[in-house]
Amino acid sequence: MAAIGESPRSPEAKLGMRVEDLWDVQEPQLSPTEKLNACFESIPVSAFPSAPSSQVVEIRSDATLPEAVETLAQHNILSAPVVDVKAPEGATWIDRYIGIVEFAGIVVWVLQQSEPLSPKSPTSGGANGFRYSPELGGFGFESAATTSGNYFEDLTSSEFYKNTKVCDISGSFRWAPFLPLQGSNSFLTMLLLLSKYNMKSIPVVDLGAEKIDNVITQSGVIHMLAECVGLQWFESWGTKKLSEVGLPVMTPDCIIKVYEDEPVLQAFRLMRKKRIGGLPVIERGSNKAVGNISLQDVQFLLTAPEIYHNYRAITVKYFLTAVRSYLEKHKEVFPMLSTLVTCQKDCTIKELIQLLDHEKSNRIYVVTNDGDLEGVITLRDIISRLVDEPKGYFGDFFDGVLPLPPDSRV
Repeated sequence: MAAIGESPRSPEAKLGMRVEDLWDVQEPQLSPTEKLNACFESIPVSAFPSAPSSQVVEIRSDATLPEAVETLAQHNILSAPVVDVKAPEGATWIDRYIGIVEFAGIVVWVLQQSEPLSPKSPTSGGANGFRYSPELGGFGFESAATTSGNYFEDLTSSEFYKNTKVCDISGSFRWAPFLPLQGSNSFLTMLLLLSKYNMKSIPVVDLGAEKIDNVITQSGVIHMLAECVGLQWFESWGTKKLSEVGLPVMTPDCIIKVYEDEPVLQAFRLMRKKRIGGLPVIERGSNKAVGNISLQDVQFLLTAPEIYHNYRAITVKYFLTAVRSYLEKHKEVFPMLSTLVTCQKDCTIKELIQLLDHEKSNRIYVVTNDGDLEGVITLRDIISRLVDEPKGYFGDFFDGVLPLPPDSRV
């Protein structure tokens, strides 16, 4: 992290110094938020440091679902833009990219397609010829029924799963639009899209090459902020306590959670239904969080189904235990499960950012001295407290591309 009076040690810290220079020349009558808005509006997206090459990933539209899952898992990302292999040579990015495919979307789609044609015919084949297993009880992703470990081994070895291509699920309800920025767009636009408009990552398109030049993520912005500790503009905001900036937004009475003895698919069903990226795992009969489960963890249902084959029912507890054991043996290949990160409500924004950046976590749980859950704070929540959207700022930016989002908390 850059210290005051020293040359910044990272591209993110240099960016912070650029904000500092702009901050010093803002009109004194402006509020701190108005000053930051003006600073970020003056900085182009092209100034944001390049993401690691491993994160700038594309998936071909003719890739199979197993290939897409493997690509996402290997690069430790939740989603990737899809390139239309049928696009003509020299096509613009509008014709070249046809959407975003997501980890969780693949799972939801596969499970729904594998439901039987009729609940009265448990031995009949499901959609696309996938064998229906009577023990599943007609399981679909909207069901809370338990699922045996053998289910995912059968699913991932089926011809239906192996032969379905990414383009086959385009237009489905889990297919996200491709909404990029250009390098000339402002930081303010980028920050608003990552917070109020609920985008976890934003591709930046190089119009000259008609390709993706960078990918900016919520976690990338948090890392940038962590590198700005000590700078005047950051300290004026970051030394405030959580309550001073209206955090946590998600309070105990509205926290969506899952109990450790519930089916793991219930957890993923809740995440997609409620449009959230992770859930606290709670001890039955208490309000104490004992773990965290996120959308990224869904990959292990499809990439390593063999670790569940001894389980008659995959509960959240069994899922977390099995995956942790698997990852201990393969830690050089896979990242560990998302960990449970906690803080107390007297924490400052600066402390929160440093903790989230250090732990590489997407959310932090606010707890009491006794460990009871008091709230949840996401990366989106923090970024949303950094800037405000000016009235009419986006104009018709979203027309025909992306509807105004619901009050979601991914």
